[in-house]
Amino acid sequence: MPHQRKARTRSTESFHSTRSQRRLQLIRAQVAAEAARIIATEGLHDFHAAKRKASERIGINERLALPSNLEVQDALISYLNLYGGQQHQNNLLRLRLAALEAMRMLRVYSPRLTGPVLDGSAGPHSRVTLHVFCDAAETLVFDFLERGLLFRQEQRRMRLSDKDYQLVPIFLIEVGGCTVELLVLDSIAVRQAPPSPIDGKPLQRASLSDLERMLDSNSTAA
Repeated sequence: MPHQRKARTRSTESFHSTRSQRRLQLIRAQVAAEAARIIATEGLHDFHAAKRKASERIGINERLALPSNLEVQDALISYLNLYGGQQHQNNLLRLRLAALEAMRMLRVYSPRLTGPVLDGSAGPHSRVTLHVFCDAAETLVFDFLERGLLFRQEQRRMRLSDKDYQLVPIFLIEVGGCTVELLVLDSIAVRQAPPSPIDGKPLQRASLSDLERMLDSNSTAA
């Protein structure tokens, strides 16, 4: 009697599809959790590099199993809240106070706080990230030289709109024992935030007065 193949019904196909989706979600969560741990403990700031490193450690080769940047950020905040405890809160406050001092010092450039120090995902290796606005980076060079302020320079490729990428000059200064990076943008960019590398939405930014209110609110709540 010839062997009869089992007919695949719509319900069995749906079952296998659902099981495959659940497996994929579990793998994505594992990679996100490991990437978050790498960022928090090893000082790796690049989400893509952290995801690649995490997938290699777990032994995952499926491209579809890589989590989104937003999934990694959520996992990072959860990791810091779970394992960071009071030490994380103290470090976050230290970084925000350094941001406050730097923003007051540079208020003529309409500074905006952004990144992990603002959203609460900053770890012990995080920099304070500020956007400052002037039409020529040389303006900051002359200003810092006049103040006798030590600085280092870098540059970074950054997406400033949906289609526009450009190299942005960065100045690194030390404030309150913290490294503050100043991304120099054209004056017009103060009115419209660039897209976030996390979710593509306008980047969350805080002015000096926003940060002062945040710190006052946290102080009152404590």
